[in-house]
Amino acid sequence: MEEYTKNTTREQLELKLGEQLNALISASHALNVRTAARFDSTLQPAAFLIIRWLFSFGPTNATVLAESTAMDRSSVSRLVNQLKRLGYVKSETSPDDRRGVLLSLTELGRQQTMDALIEKESTFYKRISKWENSELEKFIKLLNKFNGNECQ
Repeated sequence: MEEYTKNTTREQLELKLGEQLNALISASHALNVRTAARFDSTLQPAAFLIIRWLFSFGPTNATVLAESTAMDRSSVSRLVNQLKRLGYVKSETSPDDRRGVLLSLTELGRQQTMDALIEKESTFYKRISKWENSELEKFIKLLNKFNGNECQ
């Protein structure tokens, strides 16, 4: 690990932070693409974003999915239709608004997601497996602070 001295300028530190964040984002993206392929290699990785969102947050409508995944509504609609044809997603009438439709994972979609995420999580767990609890706690605290969640 690189040592930083009192002579290291703020600008140099911010550049080093940018490099590390870029490395994290790039590695995370590559891992997400591999996880998507593990879920179903015939799908575009964007389809797995929808699957992952439904897995994490539960049933929702297409508008919320589009906003939450930063995709346009037509792309979400096309991907959801493909996921429905493959048996990963189902649509049901909303209990709150009988005209609305809620999208959710099928049992097959849920199981495939869990199987794919086990591999993804093992990559992260392997990276932190030799960390002391105190290092992990500090890392979590700093990430929380960086993400603007200091109160949590």
